[in-house]
Amino acid sequence: MTRKLALLLVAVVVAGLALAGWRWLGIPLGRPAAAVTPAAEQPQVVSAVTVRRAPWQSRIEAFGQVRAVQGADLSAELSGIVDSIDFQSGSDVAAGTVLLRLRPNDDDARLATLQATADLWAANVARDQKQFEAQAISRATLDLDQANLRSFRAQVAAQQALMAEKVVRAPFAGRLGIRAVDLGQYLVAGTPIVSLQALDPIYVDFNLPQQQVAEVAAGQPVAVGVDTFPGRVFDARVLAVDSRIDAASRMASVRASLPNPDHALLPGMFATVGLVQGPPHEAVTVPQTAISYNPYGDFVYVLEQAPGGPAGALAANSRVVTLGEARGDRVVVLTGLRPGETVVTAGQVKLRQGALVRVDNSVQPQDQLNPDPPEE
Repeated sequence: MTRKLALLLVAVVVAGLALAGWRWLGIPLGRPAAAVTPAAEQPQVVSAVTVRRAPWQSRIEAFGQVRAVQGADLSAELSGIVDSIDFQSGSDVAAGTVLLRLRPNDDDARLATLQATADLWAANVARDQKQFEAQAISRATLDLDQANLRSFRAQVAAQQALMAEKVVRAPFAGRLGIRAVDLGQYLVAGTPIVSLQALDPIYVDFNLPQQQVAEVAAGQPVAVGVDTFPGRVFDARVLAVDSRIDAASRMASVRASLPNPDHALLPGMFATVGLVQGPPHEAVTVPQTAISYNPYGDFVYVLEQAPGGPAGALAANSRVVTLGEARGDRVVVLTGLRPGETVVTAGQVKLRQGALVRVDNSVQPQDQLNPDPPEE
């Protein structure tokens, strides 16, 4: 009897829950249950652009470094105390300009002594010559005196060279850096005194993969840019390609030369390099933001008329594309798109194949070949 009562209570509870569920779903009692349909899909808001053909100049992109045609850290050949400093930091100097002198000590006195001795032997040789012609002395005596004269003249030249080594001169014309020594300082031979750099013209050195070496030749135009002057392009030309390929990196060194009359470029600057390849041509290009990069194939969302939808309704359909060269905010599409088609440039993360979309181009991503980042 107790078991039957328990079963009856369970049946009543189940019936009550079923009745509450029907009422919550809005299904009238006593009628067949109608099919429940989901709400209509809402279109996703995206931005889009029309695919077009545009002028395109193919370039090889690389990174390089600015280098002076002539550059050196100047130093004295001898040790000594700085006696005079004859330059200002940052000044332009001509070749041969005296920059620094070490204390001469007794160099002048030694030179005078050696010069006096050489002059004495020169007079002796002159007298010996006359006496030899008169057969008053032997040839051996004349030869000995001439040897002594040459010896003392060589000592005079050595002393003069020693004194010249205590004077530091600019070996070439250029701009000086920051002075690294002070008056009265004792210098050990080889201590850097100041940097000297020849700034006009100037070099840009960069590396290219061995596969692209055949596409580079002397005289080829090169566009150079540096972060110091955003938006400014310096026109250079290839000067030479290294005669060997680095065995570790399989890269070849290339050097370009360009005029630098305003000394805007300085040695050591990081530079971006673009080598012009062939004549300008037209190519199908889209903003890089339109590309969804995928290991199994890059693709874009193309906007087309939604099948079965009202007039003007758009659907996003994915399409695999083959990409070419990229520069700035744009990339060349080799296959997969035709001019006149419309591709999504923002909002792809919300899309799926065939999703309905609504275009709102009030905000568009950057789309420049040579972007100029805003100054902070």
